Amino acid sequence: MNIKDKVILISGANRGIGRALVEEALKRGAKRVYAGTRTTYTHPDKRVTPLMLDVTSEDQIQQAAEKVGALDILVNNAGVSLYDDLNDRALIERHLAVNFFGIYGLTQAFLPSLLRSRGAIVNNLSVAALAPLPPIAAYSISKAAAFSLTQSLRAFLAERNVKVHAVLTGPVDTDMTRGFEIPKSTPELVAQGIFDGIEKGEEEIFPDPMSASVAESWRGSAMKALERQNAAFVAGRPV
Repeated sequence: MNIKDKVILISGANRGIGRALVEEALKRGAKRVYAGTRTTYTHPDKRVTPLMLDVTSEDQIQQAAEKVGALDILVNNAGVSLYDDLNDRALIERHLAVNFFGIYGLTQAFLPSLLRSRGAIVNNLSVAALAPLPPIAAYSISKAAAFSLTQSLRAFLAERNVKVHAVLTGPVDTDMTRGFEIPKSTPELVAQGIFDGIEKGEEEIFPDPMSASVAESWRGSAMKALERQNAAFVAGRPV
């Protein structure tokens, strides 16, 4: 998958990693970048088309799908992360609504276009999908669920020529990590790593130094082998 001349949709595009992904896509020669945001958004490059897109709104998702039409790469980047201790069910449900069902809803809406283009789905997750970070437990739960969704989609779509990538980021210097006094990567570095991983066809993309430190252990793990083994049960079945 080469980014040049591709049509890309990026949710959560107004800040942090999303904004950096828009800029990186333009640098790599994307033909069109649809920037999905919940607020008014403008960009000086004419290749960028803003979309009002709250990933928890079925109406806005459907309107976006009708407006975009042809699509090569869907980047599910929109997310929420709040501190919690698992005592507030509503907070867990809020994380799932954005971080899990948001990905599911957008993917279902744009899947017909991606099947036609033999495109790619890119889900921006977190290493917290592999090992939970207790101060953001609900976030970790939602990302683990989204990772399982990503793996399942990959199995269902493997024979239909749609690639499905899981981005497993480490700490990134964005609003979400404010308050964590730990080393963080810049959104720009992470965006570069994400598009590098897409172009290389990596199933799991580890786009920053922290996440890269666990990349080889994951790729050679029994769990990764089990994922490939389990995928055989759905080979050729429709999604």
